[in-house]
Amino acid sequence: MGPGQGRAFLGVLGRDLAVTGKEFGSFISQVLVQPFFLLFVFGVVLGQLGYVTPDYAQLLLPGLLALNAFFVAVQATALPLVIDFSYTKEIEDRLLAPLSTRLVAVEKIVFGAMRGLFGSLVMIPVGYLVLDRVDWDLSGLPWAAVLLVLGSLSGGAAGLVIGTLVSPRRINVVFAVVITPLLFTGSTQFPFLQLENLRWFQVICAFNPITYVSEGLRGALTPAVPHLPAWICLLALLASCVLFGAIGLRGFLRRALD
Repeated sequence: MGPGQGRAFLGVLGRDLAVTGKEFGSFISQVLVQPFFLLFVFGVVLGQLGYVTPDYAQLLLPGLLALNAFFVAVQATALPLVIDFSYTKEIEDRLLAPLSTRLVAVEKIVFGAMRGLFGSLVMIPVGYLVLDRVDWDLSGLPWAAVLLVLGSLSGGAAGLVIGTLVSPRRINVVFAVVITPLLFTGSTQFPFLQLENLRWFQVICAFNPITYVSEGLRGALTPAVPHLPAWICLLALLASCVLFGAIGLRGFLRRALD
């Protein structure tokens, strides 16, 4: 990527970020409402009723950070693409920019990942406010940051796949059929390694990229909780970024040339 394309890439990315700034209130509400209530109900209400142990909140919060990193990135990439390719045709303006078509697609992934990363980070102060005690191993913060970035990029790449392969009429159905199962099979509410007695469900969870963000964050921030080894989480997330990225780029190029 030459200097000219680099400046164009940053210009397009800056424009998308500026639009997000203008819609910051609605963006924050979309980012916080679902994970806040999950955290409040599972971490506070069920804890006070005695249905879960006080330490369960320590297990849950890293999972919700992973959930937001991936899902916010998916939504921020997929939904605008579906609209751009169908109704507004705004994607044509992007394709006229001094950028290669591939870089336009990469910008979409990066922008979605940035929103996903921000959506995950804002859950940290929420967790400290809602939960009675958040006891993290602060030495694991650098590794946790790497995992959140990879999880957000994986979500952005997955959003590119959905946004380029799904028609506008079916996007709501796809989100209901695909996103909901991903929500409950990403090991966000439970440790992956403790699913030994539900081996079939453990296998399903192993195919969900969110599992490796959740497990990696637990290993970094709450190492006392059973978790997958860090190298497995790293390799799985890199593979997810490459796989979704390759499929998404191919779909984007096909739609852009139609």
